[in-house]
Amino acid sequence: MAYLLDTHVLLWWFQKPGSLLQKAQSAIQQRSQGVYVSSVSTWEILIKRSLGKIRVPNRLFSFIKSQGFLELPITIEHTLGLTELPLYHQDPFDRLLVAQAQAENLILITADTHIMEYDVRIIKAK
Repeated sequence: MAYLLDTHVLLWWFQKPGSLLQKAQSAIQQRSQGVYVSSVSTWEILIKRSLGKIRVPNRLFSFIKSQGFLELPITIEHTLGLTELPLYHQDPFDRLLVAQAQAENLILITADTHIMEYDVRIIKAK
């Protein structure tokens, strides 16, 4: 099984991995079929950091590589998937992560209850 990390899960894995539920930790550590980090997440982090909403050091990006996470770029197919999603959630970053997980048949690791309303396979992170 391959997994996609929600942005907050990526940050928790970087800062406090022990705060994640055991099932989420095991999925991330296993990495048998791949653990993906979307460019949506790095984009969201950089925007929020530039606005002063979060403090994240640049070493996060080398950490992503050191963990062996795979990069998931945004494709046209992913953006078209947004048109099929109901508006359960207004967060454009989260909606795009859902569309990516659906298009790529990935299990999304998240703690976001809004995301859990969508037709997407998830592992609860907290």
